[in-house]
Amino acid sequence: MWTDVPNLRHLRAFVLVAECGGITRAARRIHLSQPAITQALAKLEERFATKLLEFGTEGVTLTTAGALLRDRVDRALELIETGAREALRGEARRAGGGFANFEHLITVAQLRALAAMATTRNFSLAARELGLSQPSVHRAARDLERLTGMALFVTTKQGVDLTPAAEIFARHAALAHAELQQGFAEVSESLGRDPGMIVVGAMPFGRTKILPDALNHLTRERPLARVRVISAPYDGLLGRLRYGIIDVLLGALRDPPPIDDVVQEPLLDDPLAIVARAGHPLVTKPDVDYDDLLAYPWAVPGDDTPTRAVFHQMFPPEAERRMPGGMLETSSLVLLRGVLTGSDRLTLLSARQALFEIDQGLLAVVPYPVSLGSRRIGLTYRRGWRPTPTQAILLDHLRSARETYGSTASEPGL
Repeated sequence: MWTDVPNLRHLRAFVLVAECGGITRAARRIHLSQPAITQALAKLEERFATKLLEFGTEGVTLTTAGALLRDRVDRALELIETGAREALRGEARRAGGGFANFEHLITVAQLRALAAMATTRNFSLAARELGLSQPSVHRAARDLERLTGMALFVTTKQGVDLTPAAEIFARHAALAHAELQQGFAEVSESLGRDPGMIVVGAMPFGRTKILPDALNHLTRERPLARVRVISAPYDGLLGRLRYGIIDVLLGALRDPPPIDDVVQEPLLDDPLAIVARAGHPLVTKPDVDYDDLLAYPWAVPGDDTPTRAVFHQMFPPEAERRMPGGMLETSSLVLLRGVLTGSDRLTLLSARQALFEIDQGLLAVVPYPVSLGSRRIGLTYRRGWRPTPTQAILLDHLRSARETYGSTASEPGL
């Protein structure tokens, strides 16, 4: 993170030249010489290999690429300033320490060190991640503390913890980085080049049908689009979404929403079923009853998942104690398939999620109705997130699941 971002002062100079309508007035505002601003603009245009500003007799105008970049830079700088304000709120500064408007003085190197420390919690590991020496990372981190006038890093027996103020500022800085990456992708795409990387956090249901179909459609429309799919437990995906590492999550929604800085958009309701291996005694039993379900061992998804909540509703603790053998807990469909096909275990699962295995004759649905509810499947993204054009196309194809599987609710929009 922050390894491919231009100098922040260059970005501020670019925004101010566009805002002030000229280099002279911008130079006064940012306390840089006119030659320094001219050089900063030249380096930015070299970075994007295109003109960002047009200078004429009537002043300065933004090119199409310049307008796209300016909007994203504005959003990124606002996030850094918001993070600075929130980090300072209720946080005591060191006596005589810190600079007013320190967010205007922060460098990319300092933000890079902060991001690496937020991930690794160790100066040596952060240096290795960045490909830098440990003293240089340590110096950048301490320089950031000096600028802010706040303690940001606290040494513990386990390593280095970020203070609450540092956590707040690190998250806003990470979102600012994501905003800049969106801007770079939009500029590149507007020039017919690489439209950037889309990062999707996919939970089990989304990986089986909805996401593959959407990705195939996207590839046909945007052959240059690059997509990274991250599979992990929900909490890990949510954390990366909130830090701007992931653009959007696809999978089971949470009720209530986990935190107020994300938006949940329902796509469809996914009914649950009891699934077992093909040929399991209960698959062909005419009248499966509740006691039949308690006669077999079970495999269940992880705690704090919607499906596990339904399982607990169906089988309270006293019922679970009647089940033979130990409970197997996993959210991996690959592992689940191997376990189910080689045993008499039962599981609670979306029949759509296991559609391939059912069609292949590996798994089958036990004829017992699951009437306690179903999971709501949908998209989760950051509040205020604005997708790039290519990301918007992928979202449209993901939303087409409403028509494929049946509508549940109107979308709130971005």
